[in-house]
Amino acid sequence: MTKKILVPIAPGTEEMEAITIIDILTRAGYEVTIASADFEGNLTMKASRGVTLTADCTLVDIADDEFDAVVLPGGLGGAEVFRDSTVLIEIIKQQKYDGKLVAAICASPAIVLQHHNLFSGALMTCHPNFQSDIPADLWRAKRVTFDVNQNLLTSQGPGTALEFAIEIIIRLSGKPFAKQIAEPLVVLPQLHYDKLSEE
Repeated sequence: MTKKILVPIAPGTEEMEAITIIDILTRAGYEVTIASADFEGNLTMKASRGVTLTADCTLVDIADDEFDAVVLPGGLGGAEVFRDSTVLIEIIKQQKYDGKLVAAICASPAIVLQHHNLFSGALMTCHPNFQSDIPADLWRAKRVTFDVNQNLLTSQGPGTALEFAIEIIIRLSGKPFAKQIAEPLVVLPQLHYDKLSEE
């Protein structure tokens, strides 16, 4: 069965992260829904560096749908919109309640997840600029961090977006399948996608 992925976007979303996530998960054959969190309901918006992003629908349109993973790109402006979106916060809460994967990168782990204390006690990382928002005993300096107990995946920034996206595939479809997706991309050999730790 095809995996269903929700990737919200908002004005100020980090485009490199959003596009990398969407691209890699699409290459995996997943059904990726790009949903606008824009409060005015716009489907087209400017990302953090001025690139135009276009959503398939609004969050309200898919609020009752079920997804195998909800993946939050970063970018401070976009993360602040996510933080203030009651619809998105309820979607994340339901995703957690159902025991399904939630993934967030860059500013989003701190600005969205930690702000609302959605994953109390979870190990996580985020962009180093927001490290102070994460409790010191829960912070991990790893480029990609997975909390197995809470099914939460976090990552640090644009430069880690490829690793982050591949790790999502590992969590949903296993390492052998993820390796099939990673190898044609000519990824850095030292990333060892087939040997990532289980932490």
